[in-house]
Amino acid sequence: MESMSVAALPTQDALLAALATVNDPEIRRPVTELGMVKSVAIDDAGHVALELFLTVAGCPMKDTLRKDTSAALLAVPGVVSVDVALDVMSDEQRAALKTTLRGGVAEREIPFAKSGSLTRVYAVASGKGGVGKSSVTVNLAAALAAEGLKVGVVDADVHGFSIPRMLGVTGLPTQVDDMILPPISHEVKVISIGMFVPGNQPVVWRGPMLHRALQQFLADVFWGDLDILLLDLPPGTGDIAISIGQLLPTAEILVVTTPQQAAAEVAERAGSIALQTHQRVVGVVENMSWLELPDGSRQEIFGSGGGKTVADSLTRLIGAPVPLLGQVPLDTGLREGGDSGTPIVLSDPDSPAAVVLRGVAKTLAQRSRGLSGRSLGVSPVKR
Repeated sequence: MESMSVAALPTQDALLAALATVNDPEIRRPVTELGMVKSVAIDDAGHVALELFLTVAGCPMKDTLRKDTSAALLAVPGVVSVDVALDVMSDEQRAALKTTLRGGVAEREIPFAKSGSLTRVYAVASGKGGVGKSSVTVNLAAALAAEGLKVGVVDADVHGFSIPRMLGVTGLPTQVDDMILPPISHEVKVISIGMFVPGNQPVVWRGPMLHRALQQFLADVFWGDLDILLLDLPPGTGDIAISIGQLLPTAEILVVTTPQQAAAEVAERAGSIALQTHQRVVGVVENMSWLELPDGSRQEIFGSGGGKTVADSLTRLIGAPVPLLGQVPLDTGLREGGDSGTPIVLSDPDSPAAVVLRGVAKTLAQRSRGLSGRSLGVSPVKR
């Protein structure tokens, strides 16, 4: 009977295979691939002793790691109990981890600026504040993630950061030496200067510091293999907009405006910066288009036609089609979602505003990760 019990015990390969199904909560890669499994062994009674390496001391996700690895091992036939011990990676191990995450490149670089990058980068811009640009950004991000895409958001509005609250981000970034692991909310990776500022302290920075902050958000943060990266730009055509053109020349501009003609004129300037930075304008989203009344009629509180005006003007200026991607009606749920941290596309996906925003997201999703015009790195074989 004892020999039968021993024969029924899982092998170490089986235990490692089970651990390979557990992803690090922040990096979203298997713990076995990241070198986080220090040792795993099972005794004759079926008790498993697991030792895990944490990336940093005091890792905020250590309880999640302990729970997920225990659950994976307990699902293996023959395992009776699991004891998880935690250790911390050495400097050499962290350096090796960073090199692995950067694809074998030890030096920091912006992955989205590389010629082989398949990530679509959308810079969400507006001519003036108060048009709902950040609300559009977070709802597009949540809708894209709900479609199964890997999405990241950079809160590039350094002086007026609001993305963490609007996406319900409660955790802080984890720093592994000079690499930053961004928090994840609604399956969206998020980074914002608000995560590094105590309380509600204002950020009083000028051009060079803004450029450096944006550069760090793009190069120092581990984004992984994203399908889409959204950047919530500050209003207007200032330092950040210019830095985006320099750091991410392939980024495409998404202009947000309201129907009001005065707002549309300013929004046109935000889009026409693409002429100077040689970027593409992917389209225009008109926000606060109308208020739907109980009797089914619409009240155009901010006028009408602003989005179409901007799209037509940019089409003429740039010489390429700039479509009006959607008109988002006024909806109290949109504002409430921003306050609560759950975007309306998730909390009430069938509401009129959410339907339009999900439609815009699907349009952007259908354009993602194409190989057209890219070198495949192959050459004909001589015969």
